[in-house]
Amino acid sequence: MFSHIMIGANDIQAAKVFYDATLGALGHKPGVIDEKGRLFYVTNTGIFALSKPIDGKPASHGNGTTIGFAAKTSQLADAWHAAGLANGGTDCEDPPGERQGAGRTLYLAYLRDPSGNKLCALHSVK
Repeated sequence: MFSHIMIGANDIQAAKVFYDATLGALGHKPGVIDEKGRLFYVTNTGIFALSKPIDGKPASHGNGTTIGFAAKTSQLADAWHAAGLANGGTDCEDPPGERQGAGRTLYLAYLRDPSGNKLCALHSVK
């Protein structure tokens, strides 16, 4: 359904450190910064990208917006969370753990990135 997700970042280098660590914990390769200063993570299932806003205003997070990354195991979700906290992210929501929703059991871990974007690592338990 999605081809890509692009979010704003005020500091692309800080974003690269954070996302290389968190997405690396989920098994993804480090991001690549293009000639325009945008940061890209390209996978077989889509592209995640970060850029300074083109209108010149500071990047800010979307209220009510969450970007979810698939984790193959709950241990990888925990590693993602730990990598984020160690690389400029902040804790948000409840601690990592199982939640019930839509007739499923999910393992969720939440963070905010250095620009305040809300993120989640999700492992579908059942």
